[in-house]
Amino acid sequence: MLSYDKSKPLIAFVVPTGIGASIGGYAGDVSNYARKFTKDFNVIVNPNVVNAACFSGISDNMLYTEGWSLSQFIKGNIFLKPSEHNKIGIIFDKGISKGILNVHLNTINAVKTVYGINIIGYEITNEPCCVEFFKTESGISSGSVLNNKTLLNAGKKLIEKGAEAIAVVCAFPEPPEDNYINGDDVDIVGGVEAVISHYLTRELLVPAVHSPAFEDITITQELVNAKCSAEYITPTFLPCLLIGLNNAPLISDKKGEQYLSKDELQALIMPYNSLGSSIVADTVKNNIKIISVKENKTVLNITKNILTKNDIIETDTYESCYKYLKEELNEKV
Repeated sequence: MLSYDKSKPLIAFVVPTGIGASIGGYAGDVSNYARKFTKDFNVIVNPNVVNAACFSGISDNMLYTEGWSLSQFIKGNIFLKPSEHNKIGIIFDKGISKGILNVHLNTINAVKTVYGINIIGYEITNEPCCVEFFKTESGISSGSVLNNKTLLNAGKKLIEKGAEAIAVVCAFPEPPEDNYINGDDVDIVGGVEAVISHYLTRELLVPAVHSPAFEDITITQELVNAKCSAEYITPTFLPCLLIGLNNAPLISDKKGEQYLSKDELQALIMPYNSLGSSIVADTVKNNIKIISVKENKTVLNITKNILTKNDIIETDTYESCYKYLKEELNEKV
């Protein structure tokens, strides 16, 4: 249930996808940290913060906003409108087999039954999407979609049917064995998932978030690291998308009534050494507070010292970040 409180400051709590964040680089493992901030703030979160396969770490006062939208919001190019009970459409990749598709359709029905989420229907792409993923030389995950236009066409059909938000499920090849299962590696599929979400959100101007579909849905009977365990007890990652999109803020390139602008954003929270993005650069440009949290490190090595941005605030932990913002921002309310 959305509970946007106009009396509370607006902040953004971000953990980028696919950069090996020690907290938040797995499956909802930073959710508990983010939820604490909702006691005193309205919190924009990117899906990576709260998505956890069949679970979701989303809670009151959270605005579920994927990365392209957040970037454009901070630039001042788009505006966000807090929303409830969005009409959700779902895109399925034609490359998904009938059996795996049925698992996802059962998932949709379960989510509708339990949560009462308004899912208006789904579209299957005309062609297989053909997704590829890999790690770059810098160690982050990335990838590409050979037939991205087929995704866009399916999305347009859902918009015509009244969809206000879109979940996307593409067929993925099995990832190679690595140490992700042990809580010590980059999520190799996360980067291309962000690529898909950014592309559809940009082209359709509605919230769009992706989850992968794998042919092998065998649930492991081995113990895995707690940080990624949510992904190893379910054959589908779709539920967290639908729960997040249910109350995701709507997007507009025009400032309308009840829409939020960058002028209302008071602070951006980032992992300690992941400060090289345009989101950070635009936040600095707009004189919005940035706090980097030392206990959360990534495979990147871009700190405020590398950027020579001495006005970026560093805190040791998310707890100390929370206390700092509570003292600094609540004085202004």
